[in-house]
Amino acid sequence: MILLSPFIFKSHEYLPNDESVETLKFLWFEIGKNGFVSIDIHAWFFVSKFVPLYLMLIWFFTCKHWWYHIILIPVLMYAFQVFELYVSNDDVVDSDNLLWLLPICVVVIPFVYFIRLKLYDKHVHGIDLEAMDTELQVLKEKEELRKEREKLEQRKETLAKNL
Repeated sequence: MILLSPFIFKSHEYLPNDESVETLKFLWFEIGKNGFVSIDIHAWFFVSKFVPLYLMLIWFFTCKHWWYHIILIPVLMYAFQVFELYVSNDDVVDSDNLLWLLPICVVVIPFVYFIRLKLYDKHVHGIDLEAMDTELQVLKEKEELRKEREKLEQRKETLAKNL
């Protein structure tokens, strides 16, 4: 699929640029103008959104890095643009309807940032939060034991005075 991407991207050049042609049948598909001046322009717009979309989907599903969730933002942007191409009744495509992606960005970006923060602290700065929590718990227990020992010493002194 990656190897075919340049050919798919340039496939619109083989479609008629004639404004009088309304539809074109190709295999099981029927390609029309869909509001554009010609079939060629419609196909160009579609492949300019579809090719990056499927390349990013391949990248998302094969990425082994911790930050791969951030790839969802451009994937959803391209998917929304393809969706808008065929569903929207507007004469203008790629308008400011991308604000629909804002809620997704609000969830994905902090999620990726907190993963990065934990990994960066642990592997770069050598800060292990779990080890720090364990150490703090041990220190609290030592402090409680010290206070108990002081109370026992005070009791011992009071008992020694009373005898």
